[in-house]
Amino acid sequence: MSSHRDDALSWDGDDDPTLDVAPAPAPTASPSLPKGYSAVGKGSESLHDASKAVPATDESDSTALREAEERTAVRPMGNAALVTIGVVGGAYALYVVGWVIGGLRLQGLAQYLVTDFMFLASFWLAALAPVIWFGTTFLLTRHSKTWVRIAWLFAGLILLVPWPFVMTGTVGQ
Repeated sequence: MSSHRDDALSWDGDDDPTLDVAPAPAPTASPSLPKGYSAVGKGSESLHDASKAVPATDESDSTALREAEERTAVRPMGNAALVTIGVVGGAYALYVVGWVIGGLRLQGLAQYLVTDFMFLASFWLAALAPVIWFGTTFLLTRHSKTWVRIAWLFAGLILLVPWPFVMTGTVGQ
């Protein structure tokens, strides 16, 4: 019989072998290029020697293609990255609200500087800028490392601060 402290630190089925993470892929015997490709640059001599020693077959081509697909496959994000991106996404949503409130507060002053059409176009562009930045960052960094995506999202937080709202707030002039 186990104590209550031991019960709190374990679950039934912790030793289940089906819960193990997939084993690391076995390294290939020699690197090879798919048919029609040639290696250039530093270290390419070893690839040329290996391709001369072993003729390429359809099986090695499919293996190389499979390995290339595995390298370019999108890896799932970790919990910390998901939480960070969620918090940053919430900040972007607040930025949209800030740009709308700040832009509406400037509407009376803007009629002396620009036409109504110009004000409305810039108002909606400013209000949608955080959404556009967030979407563009996700689209352009989908094959990048997670830290690159988060860095671009934080850069957007710095660049897209809703200054009309920050300077006047909801009650200021």
